Formats: sequence, structure tokens, C-alpha cells
Amino acid sequence: MMTKNIQHRSNSSPFGGGRIDAEKSIRGRINTKLKMNHSVKPNIEPPFKIVNNYRLYDFKKSWAYLEFLGREKFGPKFKLQESDRDIIYKLFIYFIGDEENCKKHGLELDKGILLNGPVGCGKTSLMHLMKKFAFPNSYAVKSTREIAAEFNQFGYSVILKYGKTPKRIYCFDDLGVENNMKYYGTECNTISEILLQRYDLNLIDGTVTHATTNLNAEELEKLYGNRVRSRMRELFNLISFDRDVGDKRR
Repeated sequence: MMTKNIQHRSNSSPFGGGRIDAEKSIRGRINTKLKMNHSVKPNIEPPFKIVNNYRLYDFKKSWAYLEFLGREKFGPKFKLQESDRDIIYKLFIYFIGDEENCKKHGLELDKGILLNGPVGCGKTSLMHLMKKFAFPNSYAVKSTREIAAEFNQFGYSVILKYGKTPKRIYCFDDLGVENNMKYYGTECNTISEILLQRYDLNLIDGTVTHATTNLNAEELEKLYGNRVRSRMRELFNLISFDRDVGDKRR
């Protein structure tokens, strides 16, 4: 029986040992010899300062920095919603590796994030922006539709590409919207197979997986089966928007 080799972020990343004061200052350890994957723009105040080899984050400044990044990526009308503060805060402390506050909020750093919410609530946008704080273990956001289309063209090598590449972190966007694809007449539930492979990968070397979805647990089980649903409980920390959140794209 395979046993899980847990690698907490404090062991594998320059972040860790996070601390926060009144939900304002959050501390993440940094190796100053490593290049930060988000350079601070000259017209926006840095969201952190380095103290004793730690990044000491100010949540208010980090919020402003996320909005700045959002306007750069998605256009001048982008704005974070105050009603989403708790969700953004949880994502933020997870991706900077704030162990102390993650424990307080029931987040495990050896699992990935499953961000759940209705269509148009901003799941994909937030996961794109949080990449800037996921140093050094950043990730690629990949649409499940695109992955299914790749399988249709290239076959089972796509499952190996996304499911078995060690230390390669992905965020699979929109779980459940993809169609089953055929390769030379053989139909495959591509994402289901990839999630099972990612579960094994997590057991072997601690590689985490992130995802977004607008489906609930029962709907995911109907699509992927009970086995995958069971594995997803061990793969992901669930963070959910309220079901009555409106479409922010309107």
C-alpha cells in the first residue's frame, strides 16, 4: 500500500512560518538569493518588506497590488469585491505559505486548492492573479476543455503530460465542462484519468494540484466517479463562493 510522503511548504519553499497581526501583516520566509517571480511595479507600493530574511506582507497593500495586477491583466475596470475578502484572504495565506494562519482556517499546505463557485464569480481570474504570490512553486492554469482537445489530437501522452510530470503544478480550470474525447475510436474521460494520476504523484513526491469548478460534489462524482471524488478530498482544500454570488462579468 502506498503511503503519503508529506512535504510541507516550509520544507520545500522559501515561504513558511507565516504570521499575521490583526489580519494585516503576514510573514513569509524568503531566500534572498532567489529571484522573486513578481516584480513590484514603480507606480504601486510593494506589498511586503523583508525583515530578518522574511517577507512581511501587509494585507491591505497586497489587496491593492492584486487589484493593480488585475487591471494590468484584465483591463481598467477590474476591481476586487469586498464581499470576497474572506476567500481572497484564504487564497493569499495559502499561496504565501503562512502555516500558522492556514491551520487556523483549516487549510493544509500539502494539498492544493479547489476553488468552487457559480459561473462568473471570478474563480479563474483569482487563480491567475494568485500565481504572482506562489513563489517559487508557481503553477500553470490550464482549461480542461483545452486538455480534452489535446487528448483528441495526441492521445494518451496528454494524460502522462498533465498527470505524471513530477513537481509540475497545474491549476485545472473549469472541472466538468469538458467532453469525453475519443482517440482512434477509444473514448476516455481525460480529466478523471489525470486526477487519478495527480493523486498518485502527490503520494510519491508531494506535488500539489489546483482546480476550479462550478459543480458541486455530487455533480463531480456523476462525471468522474466515486473513486475520483474520494481522491479529490485528499488532493484539495475546498474554498467556496456563496452559491448566490452574481455574475461579475456583467
